[in-house]
Amino acid sequence: MKMPRGGRLFLATSLGSLLVLVLYFQSITRPEAAVKTGGRPGKSSRSPLQSLLDGDELELSAVQRSLRGRRDLLEQACRNHTRKRRVLSPEDLKHLIVDDKHGLIYCYVPKVACTNWKRVLMVLTGDGRYTDPLSIPANEAHVAGRLRTLSEFSTVEINQRLRSYLKFLFVREPFERLVSAYRNKFTRSYNTAFHKRYGTKIIRRHRAEPRPEALAAGADVSFGEFVQYLVDPRTQREEPFNEHWERVHSLCHPCLIRYDVVGKYETLEPDAAAVIRLAGVEDAVQFPASAKSTRTDGDMAARFFKHISPFYQRKLFNLYRMDFTLFNYSTPQYLRTR
Repeated sequence: MKMPRGGRLFLATSLGSLLVLVLYFQSITRPEAAVKTGGRPGKSSRSPLQSLLDGDELELSAVQRSLRGRRDLLEQACRNHTRKRRVLSPEDLKHLIVDDKHGLIYCYVPKVACTNWKRVLMVLTGDGRYTDPLSIPANEAHVAGRLRTLSEFSTVEINQRLRSYLKFLFVREPFERLVSAYRNKFTRSYNTAFHKRYGTKIIRRHRAEPRPEALAAGADVSFGEFVQYLVDPRTQREEPFNEHWERVHSLCHPCLIRYDVVGKYETLEPDAAAVIRLAGVEDAVQFPASAKSTRTDGDMAARFFKHISPFYQRKLFNLYRMDFTLFNYSTPQYLRTR
């Protein structure tokens, strides 16, 4: 019996979706043995990364051992704490920047040196206009469209790159990152767009008897009000978190995408230098050295949490617990949850 045209179309669509699913999870669970070092997708050869992945422990430097240990801990944590698999959509891949020239995929996380990493990638992917990352204005590094993201490619092209490119991300202690985001977006007078977009909503919802000028400008949100906004169930029902306070596991999907390198903000300089070497681009670019004034002493979050009640500390920790777990950050000693 001849199948109706609508049935044939449905069957073809279903089979096509299944193929996408199979290809995608092959790219996640079966990375290619040879790691690409540059050139066109699919061209691969042994690289410094392969030594990191397969080399003898005694032959690795302290930084290399640390990077390999983090990757192994992440994989173990994913096995222990995630049960369900899902197919990522193009929206899920918008934070993964692609450098086809050098075979790199970088998942950028706001408040974790992402401005300097974007500058580095603009140098690497550019036409020679920039040779020094610090010559690129910070606002220009964040202009949409300056760097290609994985979401812009076809399914086949995505799978090619996931299998063969060096994939890396940088993370930070979750509450230090959160406090940094609060300070930058809600205590700086120039961030009027954030004040209008989020500050007015936070004040309207979480401040008793707010003044009309506060409701209009949204410029004086307290950290306590920000915390209430984050843990309020209505917040994520209405819209996704802004990328500056979204959890890293929701931005970069480290249990679905097998990252080769997990760098940390706390050891930014040696980790960034190691990535540059693994990518084989140390002759083309150097990661900018950070001014000490831009780095925290590790106690910033403790000072802000001092005035947050145990009830809200517990709710906030539960909200960011997966980032603490996946990236091997200890529960903060200052945290009061009872």
